[in-house]
Amino acid sequence: MCQNAGMPRTMDVDERRRVVSEAAWRVLVRDGPAEMSVRRVAAEAGLPPSSLRYTFPTQASVRSAAVHLLVERVRQRVVRAAGAARGVDSARAILLELLPLDAERRDEMEVTVSLMALATAEPALREAHELSHRVVRDVCAEALAHLGASPSDVDLDLTHAVVDGLALHLLAHDLGQDASWAIAALDRHLGSLRT
Repeated sequence: MCQNAGMPRTMDVDERRRVVSEAAWRVLVRDGPAEMSVRRVAAEAGLPPSSLRYTFPTQASVRSAAVHLLVERVRQRVVRAAGAARGVDSARAILLELLPLDAERRDEMEVTVSLMALATAEPALREAHELSHRVVRDVCAEALAHLGASPSDVDLDLTHAVVDGLALHLLAHDLGQDASWAIAALDRHLGSLRT
């Protein structure tokens, strides 16, 4: 019996995947990667644990679904940001999507940092961490492409490091605290790449 009275008793595979992925994301944000389990995700989704076993047979597959949802959300925001401006303004808008400047992006960064910390000791988490790392690097490459130049690997490595560093520093501050220093640092970095 479903715990959530509003949840339909039957749903197609795509709908089940979406519902479970969103529930997995909420559990991942609330409880962290180390505490995520099929049982917790099933309870969050309002589904019996046995019904998840067909679509997500392992804890790793549930965690992977949550990370893929994170990646999809980042990519959607980046597409919107890239379409809203041109040149350096577009590059800036894209990179700002990677900084924890609001609650949604802060949740994403906290999960990413948790995955990174746990992945060093838990091989099952490495794939999820590597996916999130690749996505950030790809977003940095896309931002550099919007500058109109052919960025080198050094530029890409540096941009990735700048974004990661700024994001980590922002996590150390309370949400809503002045973040203009981080945006100014990003602007200086983009300016240095243009010259």
